Amino acid sequence: MLSTVNLTQRYGKRVLFDKISMTLDQGKRYGLIGANGAGKSTFMKILAGELEPSDGEVQIQPGAKLGMLGQNQYAFEDFTLKDAVLYGNKKLYDAQKEKERLYMEGDFEDDAVNNRLAELEMICADEDPTYESDVKIEKLLEALGFGASQHEDLMSSLTGGDKFKILLAQVLFLKPDILLLDEPTNNLDIETIGWLENELIRHEGVLVVISHDRHFLNGVVTHILDLDFSKLREFAGNYDDWYIAANLISKQLETDRNKALKEKDELEKFIARFSANASKAKQATSRQKKLDKLDIAQIQLSSRRDPSIVFRPHRDIGNEVLEAIGLSKSYETKNVFNDLSFKVEKGDKIALIGTNGVGKTTLLEILMERLPLDAGSFKWGQTIATSYFPQNTTDLVTGDIKLYDWLQSHDPKWHIDELRKVLGRMLFTGEEQEKKVEACSGGEKHRVMLSKMMMDSTNFLVLDEPDNHLDLEAIIALGEALHNFQGGVICVTHDRELIDAFANRIIKINKDGTVIDFEGDYEAFVEQYGH
Repeated sequence: MLSTVNLTQRYGKRVLFDKISMTLDQGKRYGLIGANGAGKSTFMKILAGELEPSDGEVQIQPGAKLGMLGQNQYAFEDFTLKDAVLYGNKKLYDAQKEKERLYMEGDFEDDAVNNRLAELEMICADEDPTYESDVKIEKLLEALGFGASQHEDLMSSLTGGDKFKILLAQVLFLKPDILLLDEPTNNLDIETIGWLENELIRHEGVLVVISHDRHFLNGVVTHILDLDFSKLREFAGNYDDWYIAANLISKQLETDRNKALKEKDELEKFIARFSANASKAKQATSRQKKLDKLDIAQIQLSSRRDPSIVFRPHRDIGNEVLEAIGLSKSYETKNVFNDLSFKVEKGDKIALIGTNGVGKTTLLEILMERLPLDAGSFKWGQTIATSYFPQNTTDLVTGDIKLYDWLQSHDPKWHIDELRKVLGRMLFTGEEQEKKVEACSGGEKHRVMLSKMMMDSTNFLVLDEPDNHLDLEAIIALGEALHNFQGGVICVTHDRELIDAFANRIIKINKDGTVIDFEGDYEAFVEQYGH
């Protein structure tokens, strides 16, 4: 249904991918993975026809509809929510809007108007044979958290995250034969991600999805496309299947490489020792030929690099950690939460969950004394020192200064050598540490903030969606770091694998302001409460 022939993309001397030829089959759901900067989004844009490749071509089965998740959430500001979703099928949208205009303004005595209306009716019947487009749009909007009273609201009234949800509804409404999704779970809560999984599992055409949500990939995809060293390798199975296979391949490659390096060393020693000896010259020449054929560079391990995240508290955590009593907070007419009470004990690692808008970020901002309370009180224990990863980290990590200077601005006592080491552990090599903070990508800014938290050396970590913008390797490393941390944690995240990695207590804020406080891991929580 979708094929590439010798697809190549280069920027100057840098080659993102080279001569990729493959066929994506109907009924298969592909997860496109690769290290940050490998070219995943570029590859997807070329498949969608949004970007011209340097060489090669994309071939699409004649008549197949292709849909790609939009990335410009501000493209439909003057549309109602319903119209923005309908626009996913532009042919149907144009026909319906022209039909509405003609019925309002047209001269029905004019044969041309009546003929055009007949043509438009045929287009609408072809694109929407069951005449259920309105119902489908309403169901999509409601599934994404938009009640019936919002459907006629303008897109300009929504937050950036909610605008992105409409773009997701837009591409799903089209029901394309070839569906391309780049990070579709961004800005979605756990329940909505679960809904999206079920929608995509039922997709009957070709699906290609980029996601840093391991649980989502495991639930949705049937095949993995691994973009590494400018090549694309296909694996049958989900992300975990790929991970096992890739590690086995990596170990074998490492064994082969070590063997080749040892053979190279022995050949070089032999040549150096006997090349001047006439009786051994023939053997030396033979070994030199063998050495020339031995291409160590061909035995490549993965280009992925795993960050090394370790949070080391400067002092042990005491028995009194945090107590919150009767917390209440409202914005104008909206009550976020009311009379919220909980106590954090020593050893607690809490995942704070709930649908978008229930007040998770508000609660963290209050606990970190960045927002005032309307009522109630909270108290941190005497031994507790906190480090905070705010949701708006990409806005806070900024400035016309180098990475290590930004870190040192938080504590002049931090030594430059330690700052360089911690940045190195977060995959910023020597030259990369010299770049300006304002030039960093979202993922790089998140890694810089995690570097700061490692330098803070506190015994309680408060994190608000730290996994946003991070790649799979970094999210796995973060989960391990939180699991091994000898202190307390409260973390807001929608990534179920991350929750599984560290949480021993789940606090869920419900839409009605009530709270479920569950002692146990996320798997046990789901067994008891369903989600």
